[in-house]
Amino acid sequence: MPTLLITFGMRFFFYLDEHQPIHVHIDCNGKKAKIALEPSVSLVYNHGLKEQEIKKAIDTCVIYRDDFIAEWHKRFD
Repeated sequence: MPTLLITFGMRFFFYLDEHQPIHVHIDCNGKKAKIALEPSVSLVYNHGLKEQEIKKAIDTCVIYRDDFIAEWHKRFD
């Protein structure tokens, strides 16, 4: 599972067998979320992260969106 970034105690990563649309997974102390990067940054699901943690995760995805998408294409195209 390639890790893209660790910040705020959250790990942003891809699984090795990902699928479209482009998205990232987040793990924060065993709590999980999935955030789509295309067509825009949006929450797909949240399993236990607090509202404030989700906001930080979404804000981080907005900031790093282009970098995360570039990494997706390097690994899955």
